[in-house]
Amino acid sequence: MLNVSDIDLHYGAAQALRGVTMTATPGRVTCVMGRNGVGKTSLMRAIMGQQKISRGAIEWEGAEISALKPHERARRGVAIVPQGREIFPLLSVHENLETGYAPLKRGERTIPEDVFTLFPVLKSMLRRRGGDLSGGQQQQLAIGRALTTRPRLLILDEPTEGIQPSIIKDIGRAIEVLRDRGDIAIVLVEQFFEFAWDLADDILVLDRGEGVIAGKRDDLEADQVRRKLSV
Repeated sequence: MLNVSDIDLHYGAAQALRGVTMTATPGRVTCVMGRNGVGKTSLMRAIMGQQKISRGAIEWEGAEISALKPHERARRGVAIVPQGREIFPLLSVHENLETGYAPLKRGERTIPEDVFTLFPVLKSMLRRRGGDLSGGQQQQLAIGRALTTRPRLLILDEPTEGIQPSIIKDIGRAIEVLRDRGDIAIVLVEQFFEFAWDLADDILVLDRGEGVIAGKRDDLEADQVRRKLSV
């Protein structure tokens, strides 16, 4: 389980997060929602170790990881699909997937068949350059690369941004399959309300760097959450 406890985060003198607390549990999807600029990506950067927290604690699988570097967290099963995808455009699809080998032991360095089961289009494009794929296909590639690391915590930062509706549905189905496996905790950062609401088991809404709504989706009112995204 991921436990983020009362964390603050600063960029110089500017405070991006204030006392944020959240959890993520294997077999469940925790959706982090909010308008642009409220701290969603800063929270993900804190969890991944890309930005140091100023106060509080981050625990993963019972161990404090706040002081660990990103590659050390990756070796502990934490993976992120970053906003903007950040694939390597000049590398082939196969080579992009192989970059997910970095945190793995030598004997584990294979591409899981799950990647091609979830995203069959990738198998037919292994020799194509990543930059030649459509935006939606690049997003599938970015998720496949993260899955290659065998994550136990998977963070998806705005996976529907700029993606065509048909592939949004494919990504939604993939998230459902991964959740139902029961061995991955999923954190989904999303502004597309219907997509997030349909997938969420737990919800955290951020506003001005603070958590303003938190709880199980079934205990929350959709209109209450929606209003916080449109103000």
